[in-house]
Amino acid sequence: MQQQTMLDRLHAAAPVLTPAERQLAAHLRRNYPVAGLASITRLASAAGVSSPTVLRLVQKLSFRGYPEFQAALRDELEAQLVSPLAKHERWSGSAPEEHVLNRFAAAVAENVQATLGQVDPAEFDACAALLADPGRRVWAVGGRITHTLADYLCVHLSLIRPGVQLVPDAATGWPPAILDLTPGDVLVAFDIRRYEAAVQAMTGMAADAGAEVILLTDQWLSPAASRASHVFAAHVEVPSAWDSNMGLLLLVETLLAAVQALTHDETRTRMARLEELYGRSRALRPR
Repeated sequence: MQQQTMLDRLHAAAPVLTPAERQLAAHLRRNYPVAGLASITRLASAAGVSSPTVLRLVQKLSFRGYPEFQAALRDELEAQLVSPLAKHERWSGSAPEEHVLNRFAAAVAENVQATLGQVDPAEFDACAALLADPGRRVWAVGGRITHTLADYLCVHLSLIRPGVQLVPDAATGWPPAILDLTPGDVLVAFDIRRYEAAVQAMTGMAADAGAEVILLTDQWLSPAASRASHVFAAHVEVPSAWDSNMGLLLLVETLLAAVQALTHDETRTRMARLEELYGRSRALRPR
């Protein structure tokens, strides 16, 4: 079983937090994990709470004190920065004897469960409504690996509604996208550990331009989270040299299903017309 992250602890403790503790928890999530590495007085000041509030929250997260809380954060930061080679060596040294198919599937299932456990249904519904709004254009951008997820989202979302645009290359494609972006547009950004500066630059500038930024990231949170309107954290670690995108893909496909449900009549008409065009072009075999 994977070790519980600080974000997992904050999510689990949410129902019993006081208003001041919720304010502190929100600050920690927005600036994760850097905020928690500051001194207790600096953290309290930055979050607009008192030092005793920090200590009470730390205890509710099951730590004996602030030093133990910070040590756990440093361990998470180290895990966040491991290279693929080091990650593979760590897994191969501790992996059980079962076949990789079973070990990998078990890890993915655990990731999916942990990812869903952190999703706020109200926030999810708000994001689906943003993506379904025909008055808003939707842009999507990803990094070196997650670009494929951005592409997947755009391919399917463009079947449901018009006004969907993939940023073709995060490193060079975001300046033209920002040039055309208008207030109220939606940017869906993907960024997982070994976080990419270009994705962070685009999310920051999109937020400055008045866009609604939806960030899909990992459980350690991309630095881009501080500029996002909505953040979804997927668990990604599996017995492999690379992280798994299954949790992120689950979020993408569920958002697509929600958008389709919200726009059922329009989607049905649009997709019927698309099928007619495919039939005339003979590009696809009939079903």
